[in-house]
Amino acid sequence: MTDKLYQFLDWTGVERIVNSQEDHPCRILGPRSVKGGILISCFFPGKEQVMLKTLKDNCNHNMERLDEAGFFAVFLSGKEIPDYVFVVCGDGIYREYRDPYAYPLPITREDEVKFRHGICYHIYEKLGAHPMRIRNMNGTHFALWAPNAVRVSVVGDFNHWDGRMYPMEKHEDSGIFEIFLPKVKPGALYKYEIKLRDGLTYLKSDPYGNAMQLRPDTASVVTNLKSYHWNDCEWMSRRKTYQDKDQPLYIYEVHLGSFQKPDDGREFYNYRELAPLLADYVKKMGYTHINLMPIMEHPLDASWGYQVTGYYAPTSRYGTPQDFMEFVDYMHGAGIGVILDWVPDQFPKDAFALAAFDGTMLYEHRDPRQGENPKYGTLIYNYGRPQVSNFLIANALFWADKYHIDGFRICGVSAVLYLDYGKKRGEWIANMYGGNENLEGIEFLKHLNSMMKKMYPDVCMIAEETTAWPKVTETVKNGGLGFDYTWNTGWARDFLNYMKCDPALRGRRHNDLTFSMIYAYSENFLLGFSHEEFVHGKGSMAERMPGDRAERFSNARAAYMYMLCHPGKKSLFMGQEFAQEREWTEKEPLDWSVLEKDEYREFCTFMKQMIAFYKKNPALYEADYEPQGFEWINAMQWEENTLSFVRNSKDKSQVLLVICNFSAVSYDHFSVGVPYEGNYKEIFNTDRKAFGGSGTVNSDVKQSKAVECDGREQSIVIDLAPLCVTVFEYRKR
Repeated sequence: MTDKLYQFLDWTGVERIVNSQEDHPCRILGPRSVKGGILISCFFPGKEQVMLKTLKDNCNHNMERLDEAGFFAVFLSGKEIPDYVFVVCGDGIYREYRDPYAYPLPITREDEVKFRHGICYHIYEKLGAHPMRIRNMNGTHFALWAPNAVRVSVVGDFNHWDGRMYPMEKHEDSGIFEIFLPKVKPGALYKYEIKLRDGLTYLKSDPYGNAMQLRPDTASVVTNLKSYHWNDCEWMSRRKTYQDKDQPLYIYEVHLGSFQKPDDGREFYNYRELAPLLADYVKKMGYTHINLMPIMEHPLDASWGYQVTGYYAPTSRYGTPQDFMEFVDYMHGAGIGVILDWVPDQFPKDAFALAAFDGTMLYEHRDPRQGENPKYGTLIYNYGRPQVSNFLIANALFWADKYHIDGFRICGVSAVLYLDYGKKRGEWIANMYGGNENLEGIEFLKHLNSMMKKMYPDVCMIAEETTAWPKVTETVKNGGLGFDYTWNTGWARDFLNYMKCDPALRGRRHNDLTFSMIYAYSENFLLGFSHEEFVHGKGSMAERMPGDRAERFSNARAAYMYMLCHPGKKSLFMGQEFAQEREWTEKEPLDWSVLEKDEYREFCTFMKQMIAFYKKNPALYEADYEPQGFEWINAMQWEENTLSFVRNSKDKSQVLLVICNFSAVSYDHFSVGVPYEGNYKEIFNTDRKAFGGSGTVNSDVKQSKAVECDGREQSIVIDLAPLCVTVFEYRKR
């Protein structure tokens, strides 16, 4: 052993490397200039012989084994660090390794400062695993936030999952660890081995990983997101016009794994296979957008994706990230927008994921009254920690950036807003003012929407807010949360309670039918029947309607048409559009075979023509959020179970008269007041024979008469079928 090795080596550091306790390995390992030459050190656990080969002259230099555990060093004369590889002998086989500590690390001081303050909105470009080229060498840069770990190493196929080999360099100010591993390519499996102060060592998947193994395996997968070539320039350039509030919006909510299933024994279709299947159907039916239940990686199928473990990775159940990119690209080519369910309110306790990530409650709160959701057995994010809010906000931006996502339905907004949401007394802690508002959660949502509107102003943000929180869709500047739309869950609950009643008893629940218009303009509401309405024993839409099958289908047609004519954008969960009667489950595909029967095929025809009717008539969507777009004619006929109202286009160039009969009896010669003198032509009726109805329609144009009705000077007389909604268009004489 030479004197120079004794002189220049940090023997305390060598001991920390050997004992896997070093968080600044670049001070010990790799090359560094010293007085009189170059010192190069490496650690290959258990190896007995290592040589250093300089590539310029192809010369081998024996490295001295300074510790029985496998620490080696060599002193070279000269001033410049040469290009070299390690030649390691093990079991009689010689293998060459590039030195990961010979390359500069890309994370900058500015990145650290921004991340520490929660404003590094492209942190997904810095943390995680990113294939890149440094000093003419291809490899992968790994970076992780684990501020309380004693040591973090990258482990994978490339180092036999040995955490002693590649300890990462820590940035003390930010708690970020990073390393560049030469020749590690896309497709490599990896995890992070984290060592705690008490000596415990365990493996974690990458929170910022862009791909993961198929469950039940949990390793992250190196992938190159820049390898896909997009073809949706036209869609992206015009997206804002497709998603303005004065445009029609009818969303088809989809669970990819159960929309259709292959019949060749496979569990799921690939994203690329699903794209034409779904796009062709959605386009045929006329929906403007699809809303995917969470496709972020998750371990449990039965969670439907709402317990996410890989926020930056599309689930491998259906393919690779590039496969999902092509899926979105295909949808855009077909003129269909893509909205994702996004889950910022909870995450699961799975040991390989975010829970107690670096041995501390890093992403969650330490106190379970703040950090746990007892209803679902999940954990709650600590929104007040800047790096945690940065993780979430950057994630939404990531999907808009890398996958061209057109909108997000933010799940569990109420759980973010309230400290006591879903909790009992003693299970939560009040805020600093003694209230139940989650002050950090409120600021997180405002921050999220502010940055999305700044960076992607044409992406729509939809809140799943189930309470009466004010100003959900008001701008942040004006004191609101900044969402574009919020689900009107109150309307869905009230309306379904009304519709499931026997028609003879609906009169006593008439308020459930009309109450929504009292608050209709307090927010930009989106009306819909989501998957939540058709699970856990609630049954499908067709199943929960009263009467025999024909009556149930008539009820369902009337329900969908009333929703269509009510102010607000629309959404419907898959399978309900063709009256599937079985309750949805993620284990089985939709019951497509029922479309071989006339009544289901007729119902599907009704839905297709209804959506086309919606998109064709501006009065049904242009002024959804302006009071002049709606006017009651008669909302008080509870004994007859009827309603009548007017929908106006923005400039009132189109006026539609809507009459609803939710009773099981027909009304011949039914008088209804009209807003103007003139002609009224029936342009849609849910009771058409082509839809499976009785065919009670009004073929003749109705001329208004100067007969007072419903407080109007003019009226018309029509035939009104039971359980139906009919629409007349006003035309001047």
